[in-house]
Formats: sequence, C-alpha cells, structure tokens
Amino acid sequence: MGVAERRAREKDDLRKKILDTAADLFIEQGYENVSMRKIADRIEYAPSTIYLHFRDKVDIVANLCAATFGELDRRLQEILDLGLAPLETLHRSLRAYIDFGLDHPSHYVFVFCTPTSMFKDMEQSSGEQIYGCGMGSFGRLKNGLTACMAAGVIREGDVELLAQSTWLMVHGITAGLICQAEFPFVDKEMLIEHSLGRLIGSLR
Repeated sequence: MGVAERRAREKDDLRKKILDTAADLFIEQGYENVSMRKIADRIEYAPSTIYLHFRDKVDIVANLCAATFGELDRRLQEILDLGLAPLETLHRSLRAYIDFGLDHPSHYVFVFCTPTSMFKDMEQSSGEQIYGCGMGSFGRLKNGLTACMAAGVIREGDVELLAQSTWLMVHGITAGLICQAEFPFVDKEMLIEHSLGRLIGSLR
C-alpha cells in the first residue's frame, strides 16, 4: 500500500469513527446536548480535527444519515444480485434490514426513530439527499413486492399500502429488539424468523 493510499484509508477510518461516535452520543445524551467538542473528547482528538472532516454538527448528521442508508442499500443490492426467486429475495431483504439495525443500533435508532423536526437547520440540499437515499431503499421494497405479485406468490394489492405496512412491521421488530433489550425475549433468531414468517404469510 502506497503512502497516498494509506493516508486516504486513515482519513476514511477517522471519518467513520467520528460518525459512529456521534451516533452513540446522540442516543446517549440527546442530539441537542451533543457538541462538536463532546464528539472530539470521546475519540480523544482536538475539536479542530473534527472540523477538518465536517463543517458542523448538522453536517455530521447529514453524512451519518447518508452513510446509514448507503450501507443498508449495499446489503439489499447484494441480495438482489443473487438472482433468487422473488419470495426468497423478499424474505432475505427483510431479514437483512433487521440484521442491519441490530448490527448498527445507534445509527438505526438515530436515523429511523428521531423526529425530522430535530433537523430543521439542515440545508435543503442535504435534506433532499437524505430523503432520496431513504426513498431509494423503500423503493427496493416496493419493487420486491411488485415482483412477488407478478410471480403470483403473494396476493395482488395496493403496492404502496403493502410496502408501507410491511416496512412499519419490520421497523417495529427492529426497533423493539434494539430499544427493549432488557425484555426477556425468547431466542432472537427464532423470534425474528417467526415474525418474518407471519408477516410474509399475511401477504400470501
């Protein structure tokens, strides 16, 4: 690895560390109570280092949301690339969504559970970019349901209605497992698969 490549990787690693730390602090202390200095202190860097990568806290939020949707979209695309049957693709995609949330709980809770009114100071262009990323992932769900209908493996219906209700159900499973971690859940693997089985069964 050359010097330039190593420096680029170190820069990317630091940006990721800043975003991960910011997500954790936003959940722990509340978005409004977190400052750039607090983020810097947590990762043991000078605040000036944070400003080399992000303009301000709003810029961190915009990049955090974009990175979160980007990683989710990457996982969903990997499943689509397998070329599986529509119903299997749907099942794996829903499971990937849940696994993504459980793998990145702070990112998930902040991005998917924080009221949008908290980000009123965000630039319109950033807000539109984040909205576009989110709707892109939602569009994958609609496409998956449409493919299942075309294949005759789920019943015909209003795709928008089915997509929104399906997302709310999967979001509920994901957020519940993250936010109610102290609840005496049964084996999580069994619980997730049982819940997905009932959800997909209701579509057939």
